[in-house]
Order: sequence, then C-alpha cells, then structure tokens
Amino acid sequence: MNYHSPVLLKESVDALDIKEDGVYVDVTFGGGGHSREILSRLGENGRLFAFDQDPDAHANKIEDDRFVLIGENFRFISRFLRFYGVKKVDGVLADLGVSSHQFDAAERGFSTRFDADLDMRMDQKSKLSARKIINTYGEQELSDVLFLYGELRNAKVLAKTIVEAREGEEVKTSFQLKEVLQRFLPKAKEHKILAQIFQAIRIEVNQELEVLKEFLQQMPQLLNEEGRLSVIAYHSLEDRLVKRFIRTGLFSGEPEKDFFGNISVPLKKVGKLIVPTREEVKENNRARSAKLRIATLK
Repeated sequence: MNYHSPVLLKESVDALDIKEDGVYVDVTFGGGGHSREILSRLGENGRLFAFDQDPDAHANKIEDDRFVLIGENFRFISRFLRFYGVKKVDGVLADLGVSSHQFDAAERGFSTRFDADLDMRMDQKSKLSARKIINTYGEQELSDVLFLYGELRNAKVLAKTIVEAREGEEVKTSFQLKEVLQRFLPKAKEHKILAQIFQAIRIEVNQELEVLKEFLQQMPQLLNEEGRLSVIAYHSLEDRLVKRFIRTGLFSGEPEKDFFGNISVPLKKVGKLIVPTREEVKENNRARSAKLRIATLK
C-alpha cells in the first residue's frame, strides 16, 4: 500500500480475538490496512466502523456492506456509534500517531524533510495550525509545549528564540523555523532534535494526548463483556497513558483501595507488550518505535 504500511498488522488484529458476527471499530482508518484485515475475518453478519478525520484517507474507503467510514475525530467514538444504533462493540483498534502518507505529503507540513507551510493539522477544518502556535503563543506557552510534548530540556531558550525571531517577520514554513533554531541543531543530532520539536507542535495542534485520554475513558462503557482493546503507540507520552489507564483506570495518581486493600479497575491487561520483529522494522522503518498493548473488559 502506497498510502500507509500498517504496523503490527497481524498482531494488532489477532489481539481483537474476532468473532465472525461481532461489531468492531478501527479508530484510525488511514490507508485501510487494519480495516481490510478485520473485514477478512468477519462473517456476513459482522460489522466494522472506522474513523478518520483526514479527508485524504477517505479516498481509501472500502466498498463493503459491512463497513462504515465516519469522517470524525475518534474522541467522539461513542457519540457517532450511537448515531448508527451501536451502544456496545466487541473490539476497538487504534494505531496512533501520523500516517506515512501525512508525513510524505509535503504540503501538510508534518515532515522535517520538506519546506512547507507550518500546518500539521490532521483535521483540515481545525483553526489551530502549527503556524498559529509558532506565531501567537506566548513564550511560556511555547516553552510548555516544547518541554511537555517534545521532552526538550532547553525548551525555554528555544521558545525565547522563536518569539524574538517572529518579531522581525512571521515564521511561516518548516525551513524558516529550522533556520531560526539552527544554532541549537548540532549536525550529529539535528534530525533527532527537529523531530522532537515537530512532534511537540504536532501534538499541540491536534490535541493528541487529550484525544487519547477522552477515547480511553469511553472504553469501559463501550466494550462488551470480554471485548478487546488493541492500541499501537509510537512515543512514550502516548504509551505511558495507555499503559497507565489499562493498569489503574487513571492517568495520574493511584486508584483507591477498598477496606480489604483491593482496587477496582475497569480493564485487564491481556498478554505482554508486543513490539515489531527486526524483519518488520527492516521493511517498514516507521515500525521501529511501535508498542502494542492489549486489554479486555474486566
């Protein structure tokens, strides 16, 4: 598939433990690789709903009576499934992050490789773009974004440099931003640091961690008994949230214990953490940081 090579395809779909007549959701449709694999395992009475807010992904829509593609953010999963009369499902798959297509489409501004407008919006209807963040956020706000989402220790000085530069002229493109921060990009680490900066801005543009939290909080009510959740994460910020929610049902703090010292958590971990094989990473470089976690309703 040119659009996007699905990562951990077999493992993430195996994790759903598919019933032929079950109802499943692929919340990150993209190129449709995971959805096609799910459909291949469903019987004629099975149903699959998919979500993708990126209009580009809708060119990959699957013509199948059992399939519905919803052009919305998956933070609204329960609301839109109810519209189709669905209150409970047997499994949900999420392949988080940016698709290969979005990275490779220069005009989308996701990649450090191209000189493009600072956009980074997964939802093209959104009013918040990378350009808006870089040119309107205050120094402290910018610093927080770079520190929290890019895990950059020198976030304060990076933010100060950006704010000073934009006083002269608006920073409109990815290469302009790179030029502004050039002195903080030593040759040996340039790609890594830029990737962290772009990741931080992208997460803020798309509110990725808030979306993930809202999505996870809906799982206990949405999944049928023995329903499965299969989540692939690509960076530690996402993976930490997924791991913690499966373990405690919370994103911070610890769950309260009852009189007997027991805790009540809605989900239960299934199996161990799964990572791609060396062969898969060799074939698809994007797979190198992928982590698959599986849970079921307790």
